[in-house]
Amino acid sequence: MPEIIEGVSPTRMELLWLRRRVRLAEKGHDLLREKRDALIAEFLDVVGEVRGARKEAEDKLKEAFDYLIIAQAGLGVEEVRQLSLMTPQEISLDISSRSIMGVSVPILELQKELTRNVTDRGYGFMDSSVAVDKCARSFEEALEKLIKLAELEEAVRKLAGEVEKTKRRVNALEYVMIPRLKATRKYIQMRLEEMERENFTRLKKIKVMLERRER
Repeated sequence: MPEIIEGVSPTRMELLWLRRRVRLAEKGHDLLREKRDALIAEFLDVVGEVRGARKEAEDKLKEAFDYLIIAQAGLGVEEVRQLSLMTPQEISLDISSRSIMGVSVPILELQKELTRNVTDRGYGFMDSSVAVDKCARSFEEALEKLIKLAELEEAVRKLAGEVEKTKRRVNALEYVMIPRLKATRKYIQMRLEEMERENFTRLKKIKVMLERRER
């Protein structure tokens, strides 16, 4: 049986207050449960997006490494490494946020595309090969996909945290707070009824005593 709330007085005012508390707690429980269910639905949607984004990133990385192996076979590992050092690129991100069911999740936007033309990479046509160009482009495209994946994974992490927090609040209301409020309400009702019976018995005895005196 749930424990009653300590320190309550068995009065009618306390009983009215507890009845209001029970109604508010039950209403809050219903709202939180609806929020939890909606959050779980949003969470599953974003998880689906993460799966797709991860698959795209993995496929693009595999393609890039395949071209890297071909480039290294044609030009040599050291030559490809030297070419890679000639193609620095600064990555600038605009970071903002959006709200999903009241949860703030990040938006990562590139200030400019990472994919470049051959002439923008800093090495000459004579020094490279088609495999090097395809390798570089694939890695650039893979990096863009990895940034999108990072955005989605952070959204999943934040949504999962909010789902867990909401579930704890729902469970606390359902299994702790509401049962305690109802147990306390029942206790006060029983005590008031008991006090009424005691008062009735006391009054009855007084009446009998008065009647005896009159006789």
